[in-house]
Amino acid sequence: MKYRTDLKKLLLTAITIGLLSMVLFVFINVREYRSYTKNYNERINAIVQLITEKYPDITKTEIVATINSSDNVTDNVLREYGFDLEKDDIVTKNVINHKKFLILNTSILLIIYLSFIIVLFMYDLKKSRQIRLITKYIGEINRKNYDLKIDDMSEDELSILKTEVYKTTVMLREIADNSVNDKVELKKSIEDISHQIKTPLTSIIIMLENIIDDPDMEADIREDFLRDIKKQAANINSLVQVLLKLSKFDANTVDFMNKECGLADIANEAINNVSVLCDIKNIEIHRQYEEDVKISCDYMWQVEALTNIIKNCVEHSDNDSSIDISIDSNNVYSQIKIRDYGMGMSKEEVDHVFERFYRGKNSSADSIGIGLALSKTIIEKSNGTIDVNTLDKGCMFVIKYYKI
Repeated sequence: MKYRTDLKKLLLTAITIGLLSMVLFVFINVREYRSYTKNYNERINAIVQLITEKYPDITKTEIVATINSSDNVTDNVLREYGFDLEKDDIVTKNVINHKKFLILNTSILLIIYLSFIIVLFMYDLKKSRQIRLITKYIGEINRKNYDLKIDDMSEDELSILKTEVYKTTVMLREIADNSVNDKVELKKSIEDISHQIKTPLTSIIIMLENIIDDPDMEADIREDFLRDIKKQAANINSLVQVLLKLSKFDANTVDFMNKECGLADIANEAINNVSVLCDIKNIEIHRQYEEDVKISCDYMWQVEALTNIIKNCVEHSDNDSSIDISIDSNNVYSQIKIRDYGMGMSKEEVDHVFERFYRGKNSSADSIGIGLALSKTIIEKSNGTIDVNTLDKGCMFVIKYYKI
């Protein structure tokens, strides 16, 4: 469907007025011609009747032949009565009708002219009003007032411009709202980060003060303190490293080196990264891979994403249990499923498990609740999705990498 602009409507109006004017003028000219014809015929009929009565030797046929003759008249017999054959109309009634039709035609032309002036004036007035309104809208936007409504269903250029201004307004309002939300989220994140760093730092400070205040501290106690200090420092370092990675994603400064990678290779390397933890808890990993399943991704980033997920499963699994990892593919996506047989998750935990700094009720004391959030970000950047389902025993992570 084509847009009908005001200019097209104006042109259509002008054509309509023009056509109506032509029809009206033709109608008036026909009426004028018929009026002249009637008047002439009546006068000639009277002359013929008078001549045949006065001069019976002259027939009506001769008179009609003379009237229709193409011979030029050389003598102006009416001159002595003050009539000029080229300028004057001898039929007085025609002169009166001519003046009437002249006034009528002039009036019609004047009405048409005024109609065009009114149409142009209304067109200009409407455009000026729309431009002032758009200018007002833009002024309100500049004053950060985004609560504007533009209810206009017309399809001319300015209405389209108003619609685009409205779209821009909505976008700016969303940006403003998101900016406020981002500030709130940033404040929460800073509070969470402060809390996450504050706890191990406090522990480190207390243990150092104990070491400093007690120079005669037993060697084994001092060694335990130092081990704890090293462990807390490692936790802080791990937190900072993960936060730096997340901040890079938030700032869109991460460049993925995408290439065709075997999903089995990615899973196997992630399993190797948690093998020590599996040995400690005596957890066996069962693998069921469909052959030659490949995805386009950055290999190292995907290894990190799967490592965090498998590590989470290991941490929440019972000792002497197992974890199932399967890989398959179809025409739409390639898929990896990771299932543990641990304590599982409640519905509330499922709803929040991928949020930053969220820790479930069964989380370990060392957990900072950020690994799964990083994994989700990495997977989604690779045209993938991740979901978690709670089961009767344990839970299952389902990761899909879409091919389209």
